[in-house]
This record gives sequence, C-alpha cells and structure tokens, in this order.
Amino acid sequence: MPQDPIHDKAPGMERLLEVMRRLRDPNDGCPWDIEQTFDTIAPYTIEEAYEVADAIERRDWDDLKGELGDLLLQTVYHTAISAEMGLYDFHDVAEGIAQKMIDRHPHVFGDESRDKSAEQQTRDWETVKARERAQKAQKGTLDGVAVGLPALLRAEKLQKRAARVGFDWPSTDNVIDKLTEEAAELVEARDQLTEAEQVEEFGDLLFVMANLARHMGIDPEAALRGANAKFTRRFEGIEARLAAMGKRPEDSDLEEMDALWDAVKAEEKLKK
Repeated sequence: MPQDPIHDKAPGMERLLEVMRRLRDPNDGCPWDIEQTFDTIAPYTIEEAYEVADAIERRDWDDLKGELGDLLLQTVYHTAISAEMGLYDFHDVAEGIAQKMIDRHPHVFGDESRDKSAEQQTRDWETVKARERAQKAQKGTLDGVAVGLPALLRAEKLQKRAARVGFDWPSTDNVIDKLTEEAAELVEARDQLTEAEQVEEFGDLLFVMANLARHMGIDPEAALRGANAKFTRRFEGIEARLAAMGKRPEDSDLEEMDALWDAVKAEEKLKK
C-alpha cells in the first residue's frame, strides 16, 4: 500500500476505507462525520439505494457510477462505526457476503448440477434461506421480513412468505374480487366511519393492490415509480403549454389544465 493512501492513491477500496478512517478520527476528523451513528446514517443508506434505482431507470450510466459510489460509501460508513464498537469491519462484511453467495449457489461453487431452470434455482434459493432462518431461531413464516422496508415492498414480501405455506388466493380473479370489496369498504368508511378507520381501510386496499401485483407478476414499486414519472412528464407538458401562452398553472383552472393534459397524453400516444 502507498505510504499515504489518500494522496498516493492506494487501490480504490483501500483509499476509500482510509478516507472514512480519517473522517471519523476523533481528534482530526470531521465534526459532522464523527457524530454519526447507525441510526443517523440509515436514512441516507435508504435514500442512496433509491437514487441508484433512479439512475438505472433513467439509463444514465455516468450518473449511476456516482450513485453506486454513494451507496458503497454507506456500507463503508456502517462498517467503520461497527469496527469502532469492536464488532466487525468492512473486510468481515465482505467475507460474510462472499461466503453466503458461495453457500447459496452450490450449482456454481459446489457439485450440484447447473442443469435446472431459473424457477427451480429460485425455489432452491428460498429453501436455503429458510434453513438459514431456522438456524437463527426464526420459526414463524413471516420472521425475518424487515420492518424497515418500504411498506409496499414489505407487503409483497409478507404475501410471498404466506403463499409458500398455502395461504394465498388461487387466482387473480379472487384478488380482484377482494379489491372490489375493499374499495367498497373504503367508500363506506369515508362516509360513515372515523378518520382512524378510514386510514385502516385505505391500508387494506393498498395491501390487496400489492397482492394483485404479485399475482400478475408486476413489481408494484416499479409500477408506481413509472406512474410517478408519467405524471411528472405530463404535468411538465401542461406547464410548457401554459408557458407558451404566457401563463402559469396558478393563472389557469382545472378545465384548461385537464384539456392540456389530454393533449399531452394524445401526443405521447402518437409518438409510441
């Protein structure tokens, strides 16, 4: 390793680890970085993961490089804190995930046959994960589904776990029937029930929507991100058309903006 990993440019990973060590140095480090804990860094970790996904969705590969670096920094941050606590360091974490991948891919690193479908490999993967959960004394079917996951993603994972033991509707039609039922209950709650009961019914409806996505093989998070992007694109189209008329949305009304929305939508369809 170079004498000064920072300025002599040690290999990327070693240099990054040294940067973090110096940032966290209690005497000469950065006051902000020194104060950070697992809890304060966790929100940034989640945010950076979403920014990686955003760069991929935008197909911005240069931006993805930077976002991957930001996400890697989060792992370096957490492992620096854990090393200071005498728990484990970055190399321990890297070794742990390497061994996990080896253990979960006996058809690549062991003597199992690779002559099986991706679906069978997925089932084998889940079998190995179930065995690992048993070793961790996680006995319940839903044990180990992280509470901190985004709610929509956690709903999907909970439903997948339940489906493995047979607790699932047999067809998409059953889910759609349930969706209709929950929508009717939400309308009733809006008109007759308390705010807390309305929130509960709204949650039930979202939960069934996540289940419908699973049955249809749709990633609900990706679908909602797509809907968000479409709304953003079309509303920006409204703003552009209003600007061409010397107006802003505040100067317009719903009827005009709705007509412009339809125009933007029709233009998009012509481009497809």
